[in-house]
Amino acid sequence: MTSHKTGTREEWLTARLELLAAEKELTRRGDELSRQRRELPWVRVDKEYSFETDEGKASLADLFRGRSQLLIYHFMFGPDFTAGCPSCSAIADGFNGSAVHLANHDVTLWAVSRAPLDKLQTYKRRMGWSFPWASAYGSDFNFDFGVAHTKEEWEAGAVRYNFGEEDLRAPAGQESSLDAFSTSLVGTNWETFRREGPGMSAFARQDGVVFHTYSTYGRGLDILWGMYQWLDRAPLGRNETGFWWRRHDEYDNQ
Repeated sequence: MTSHKTGTREEWLTARLELLAAEKELTRRGDELSRQRRELPWVRVDKEYSFETDEGKASLADLFRGRSQLLIYHFMFGPDFTAGCPSCSAIADGFNGSAVHLANHDVTLWAVSRAPLDKLQTYKRRMGWSFPWASAYGSDFNFDFGVAHTKEEWEAGAVRYNFGEEDLRAPAGQESSLDAFSTSLVGTNWETFRREGPGMSAFARQDGVVFHTYSTYGRGLDILWGMYQWLDRAPLGRNETGFWWRRHDEYDNQ
């Protein structure tokens, strides 16, 4: 017998219509936030960044591939990682299909990570992905856009992330357990793992000039997790108490 509230079809419909009104209000609010997002002032990017891609060296402007808009997912894959972050991997599982549609709507989608290109290519083959993925190894790009943190920031406990400062160092007494956790995920200790962060950034290109238009981090990335959009509509919701997801080739039963 279920422990959840039950009712008649008529009671369900009454409650569903009330929820529908709230959902429509959320949709309208989301449309308004999208409008405000588009109205943010654009910031000219004058600094030169160099990336390694499957086609060779590229500038930030080159990543547009002739289109006027560029979306970059800052994928957590540091130079010392043995594999990409499982959370970023779960998000990236949805990129293949989206990238095709975006490309036909004047938008180019890339993932960018600090790991060397050969590591990214190997992992990309493992995951069966086809979206473009660039290496920012040796570049300031990830640092400048708030998803990589210097050793000095880490030691000061004032890592800049999500438009604020956080202390991501392991709490006293938890160093070994967090090191074991991050080693199981990406083959590195906690500090090396958390000196990388996830995020996404948007850019526009007009008359040969590149502008930074938007960035988001942390739970601002929730909307990109395709599985969570489904779980939020499942009977038990997200129903999670910890790190339950895996890379898609690591589940026992698929």
